[in-house]
Amino acid sequence: MCGIAGFIAGCGAADARLLAPMLARIAHRGPDGQGSFVEGPAALGHCRLAIIDPDGGAQPLYSEDENLVIVFNGEIYNYRALTAELTALGHTFATRTDTEVLLHGWEQWGRELLPRLRGMFAFALWDRRAGTLFCARDMFGIKPLYYCRCADGTLLFASEIKAFLDHPSFEKRFNAAQLPLYLSCQYSPGRDTFFAGVEKLLPGHFLEFSEGIVRTARWVQPLFLPGEASISPAEIEAVLRGSVEAHKIADVEVAGFLSGGVDSGLITALARPARSYTIRYAEPRYDESLPARALARSLGLRNHLRCISPGEFWDAVPAVQYHMDEPLADAAAVALYFLNREAARDVKVVLSGEGADELFGGYNIYRDPFTMQWYDRLPLWLRGALGTAASLVPPGPGINFLMRRGVSLEERYFGPTALLNEWEKRRLLADYAGDGSPLYLTEALWDMTEGLDPVSRMQQIDLNLWLAGDILLKADKMSMAHGVELRVPFLDKEVFAVAAALPAAAKADARQTKLALRQAAARVLPPAAAARKKLGFPVPVRDWLRQEPYTSRVRAVFSRPAAGAFFNPRALHSMLNRHLHGGDCWRQIWCVYSFLVWYEQFFGA
Repeated sequence: MCGIAGFIAGCGAADARLLAPMLARIAHRGPDGQGSFVEGPAALGHCRLAIIDPDGGAQPLYSEDENLVIVFNGEIYNYRALTAELTALGHTFATRTDTEVLLHGWEQWGRELLPRLRGMFAFALWDRRAGTLFCARDMFGIKPLYYCRCADGTLLFASEIKAFLDHPSFEKRFNAAQLPLYLSCQYSPGRDTFFAGVEKLLPGHFLEFSEGIVRTARWVQPLFLPGEASISPAEIEAVLRGSVEAHKIADVEVAGFLSGGVDSGLITALARPARSYTIRYAEPRYDESLPARALARSLGLRNHLRCISPGEFWDAVPAVQYHMDEPLADAAAVALYFLNREAARDVKVVLSGEGADELFGGYNIYRDPFTMQWYDRLPLWLRGALGTAASLVPPGPGINFLMRRGVSLEERYFGPTALLNEWEKRRLLADYAGDGSPLYLTEALWDMTEGLDPVSRMQQIDLNLWLAGDILLKADKMSMAHGVELRVPFLDKEVFAVAAALPAAAKADARQTKLALRQAAARVLPPAAAARKKLGFPVPVRDWLRQEPYTSRVRAVFSRPAAGAFFNPRALHSMLNRHLHGGDCWRQIWCVYSFLVWYEQFFGA
């Protein structure tokens, strides 16, 4: 795991002096060393976290004829098999790194290399003779990559947006169009970012830059295509065990993150790392440490427990938002920040359970199609009328159900977390014309999954939007903030091939989620651990918002000039007061608060 950054100058030769501050901004991603290549218009830089071949894996790395230059962030878990295959084809390897298979693989297969890779990756490859840049991301978007075409023709690329800030060709401008989308989703969805002109290279996409033209295209589209045949728990266990073994490949110690849930528990049980790490809070309602520690004891693992106090949680929010690059209202990011900081004291690599919910049907919203099925058989016009009526009355039992089921799945679903609707955004935002609905992001995905069951269709949405925009991005940014490589064995192409074929009935029912995965987990975990209800990495923000000094912290931020520039301050304070007097709008409050704290980090005076 590393950080990459660089640029292709719009005119003339690249200035090597401009690369150094770019790398300095992301030095936390690779504290073990830096390397650079500057020639002609091209400047490629690398910050290294030494995991495989620590002595011989410095980057940039060159092909045998030195025509190709690469900087790479990630891990290729099948690099040994690819090395053997390429050696048999006549290629000579100078290192023991996984990076080198990308160079020889590109020489042998070109873009057809990408489907052969098993791993997580974002890389930039410069062809010196052709004067072309090629970049690519893995199929799930585990590793991030951003790019920006500047006004002078310069192309910037990096693992983090902050690497662009010191480059003289980059003009830092706020993209106001992203704010309404963020308020709906709690993260920044889609290709665009909060920095005008900066785009994400989307998961499963590549970028080519040649003769001043940027071209992006998708090289793979993971699809859920559920079959009718059942897949046995033994088959699921076997493919997961194989993925875990691949993800343990390293020349350094590999540890694990362990919560009280089935996902991290199953990965930990299969991997059996020497150490595991767990977060807890003093508030019993939010404490998952007891089942996690019990599981660690049953597996004979050393468990490191980190208790987060309310004060240090709130104090860390500015650092979290800075490292995220864009605002994120997922409060679990703060917990993940501390979890990685604790692990960084001992290790460089950890295994985690991200991706299980998206692949195996873990979110509680996936139970919806199996509950109150008679209601969905009512005419849509009647459900719509009942939903409209429900929206006009105060929150209460059944109100959310009526509103949610009052419109079609395609009209309502853009992810498991839907924060603010269009009416609420008009009330809160100082200037909103109603053009910030996230539904346009899902149109192609709904078309792609027409005819599939509702759970598979929701999974397709979440795989492309929520997983990449929230789950994986915070995993990468919070781990790399402390120089830790976070690996996710569930997000493996072999595991996905099995998960994508699961029938709908193997994913969820009216009472439970991840049915097939839980059956597989029961083969290696205690029954209680395999069946444990999903808690979703809970944090006590709901309670803290009703306590001093945290109420005052939020109120102070809501009273600053930035709040008045983007929001209706009276509506913000009204929302906070409503929460203080028994309402439950902590997620909306946290969403606005996180944005304003982020804005101060990057656009404050």
